[in-house]
Amino acid sequence: MELRVLNYFLVIANEKNFTKASQLLHITQPTLSRQIAQLEKELGTKLFIRNNHNISLTEDGLILKRRAQEILSLADKTVKELSYNEKELEGVINIGCGEFLSSKILGDIIAEFRKKYPLVQFDLHSGNGYSVFDRIESGLLDIGLVQTPIDIDKYNYVTMPVKELWGVYICEECELANKEFVEPKDLKNLPMIVSMNKFMQQKVNSWLGKSSGNMIVGKGNLIYNQAMMGKSTESCVVGIELNCKYDGLKFVPFSPKIESETVLIWKKDCIFSTATSTFIEFIEQYLKGITNN
Repeated sequence: MELRVLNYFLVIANEKNFTKASQLLHITQPTLSRQIAQLEKELGTKLFIRNNHNISLTEDGLILKRRAQEILSLADKTVKELSYNEKELEGVINIGCGEFLSSKILGDIIAEFRKKYPLVQFDLHSGNGYSVFDRIESGLLDIGLVQTPIDIDKYNYVTMPVKELWGVYICEECELANKEFVEPKDLKNLPMIVSMNKFMQQKVNSWLGKSSGNMIVGKGNLIYNQAMMGKSTESCVVGIELNCKYDGLKFVPFSPKIESETVLIWKKDCIFSTATSTFIEFIEQYLKGITNN
């Protein structure tokens, strides 16, 4: 199975049309059809359902599409890692990151690092913890900024020097928006949108108490989408305080306070590119300097 043919397959899957795909790839349609037929023979399965005007993916085709995207991304990452200048550090470092206050510190670290190594580039993947962990395990990410807890047997980590403060985003017109903080009794029986993070769900449920009577309108993994849903449904959105504002909503912290930690993680016993290894050492020294100060 060649990378070139996998790329052909992805273009067809995206365009849903052999003619359009062949034009984009600058090859003839018969050649493209032949390459896909050989791929289907090699895999022993049909990848496309062919209709008169368009095509769609079979179940096996959908599986291959996801794997092909990962394979090609990993191949591209490998090429970039091996294409470096011995005299001056360069390369691409892939980082996965959720929405946290500590993201600002990560940005500061990257900025300082690039002052010293301006040829190093950073590719950032935004997503929740599950997505970041999955992409690290697949080799698509080098480093992740995630919320604790983590599996310390699998990952090396450094703790970020800022706590993430939990509370609710409430409509500004709501009476609760005028409070300095909210207590469990303030939220009793109110509709809520909560995090998909199971660990944080448990912490928030424990804070609310057994008889809270809250109706869960929905769950989310990124606060912006949750905030927009909360505004439309007039629900309280449980989340962490960020350095940004959402029109019509106000953040009010919990009391008693709930805080969480974030950590930068990377796989143990993993061989990284020179750029990534240097950046990891830089992270450790940078954060040690903040702690000492």
